[in-house]
Amino acid sequence: MPLRCGIVGLPNVGKSTLFNAITQAGAESANYPFCTIDPNIGVVTVPDIRLDYLTKLYQPKKTIPTAFEFLDIAGLVEGASKGEGLGNKFLSHIREVDAIAHVVRCFKDENVVHVAQSVNPTRDIEIINLELILADLESIEKRINKLESKIKSKDKDALQEYLLVNRIREEALNLGLPVRSLVFSDEELKLIKSFNLLTNKPVIYIANIAEEEASNPSSNIYLREVEALAHDDDARVIPVSAKLEAEIAELDAEDKKAFLEDLHIPQSGLDATIKAAYDLLGLITYLTAGKPEVRAWTIQKGTKAPQAAAVIHTDFERGFIKAEVISFEDLVQAGSESKVRELGKLRIEGKEYIVQDGDIMHFRFNV
Repeated sequence: MPLRCGIVGLPNVGKSTLFNAITQAGAESANYPFCTIDPNIGVVTVPDIRLDYLTKLYQPKKTIPTAFEFLDIAGLVEGASKGEGLGNKFLSHIREVDAIAHVVRCFKDENVVHVAQSVNPTRDIEIINLELILADLESIEKRINKLESKIKSKDKDALQEYLLVNRIREEALNLGLPVRSLVFSDEELKLIKSFNLLTNKPVIYIANIAEEEASNPSSNIYLREVEALAHDDDARVIPVSAKLEAEIAELDAEDKKAFLEDLHIPQSGLDATIKAAYDLLGLITYLTAGKPEVRAWTIQKGTKAPQAAAVIHTDFERGFIKAEVISFEDLVQAGSESKVRELGKLRIEGKEYIVQDGDIMHFRFNV
């Protein structure tokens, strides 16, 4: 299942324009709030030059990159946690994503109405963050009420959960802080994941800047505001011109590369957002290669070989014997798989091997 990233923000900050550009899915875009009522969903392939190299080398029947799913979610307004605007619908869709891409308006345009009548990134971010905190607080209060009755019957598991959710309420939400600001043990993190709290999701702030500022984002006076807030939230900031992304989306790969080089922009907003999401979520990619197919697989950093094999098929983990591993860099230097073997750089790894980003894997298994 692809990773899911929800594109959120106040109405008219450029969410749908950006979504259209990076997914070319054609979501309706209009100069008024709530243009997007149901989340538009677009699946994009994750760019990876290693796949291009392996495809040229192995000439497979097919090449399959990993995928990334974007959800363009209806604009949020103040009071959403109480059902204002499309709040309840918005919040339910946010609970389904792995990460949040929070689009913040950092451009002036008299032709595009701002819901609050002025450009103010700090205020806009705080509005949305507060609504998410209030929604989580309501969810936690309900959970506490249910746990209190279980505690009376001396349920030990309920007591442990009660202490955790009470800490979340008192040390984060009641203080206006997101849940992700707290430090938890591995055991607590597993339990919290089942709560599906909005403010526990990692955030990428996408600063939507003017087209003419794309080659020099630091010239944007609003960007510094977003970066300061993101620093406190341990979040990433990606300066992007949604208008420029829309132009880039219509180009083929070669023209896109030339266009970005002419503007001295290192990568598109899509590539930067995906890279930031992988980093935030602690993800890496390993590869499989052969004549039938070349393919990329996404796993968590620190995953051991049998569990990485399970991403392909659970039988691979169940009957895991060994893994043949070639580092991508070794393959490039050698020029062929046979040369890698000849140089003794193909490694045989066991169950305790931790898969590295860019490993080319072949699993031996027996079920």
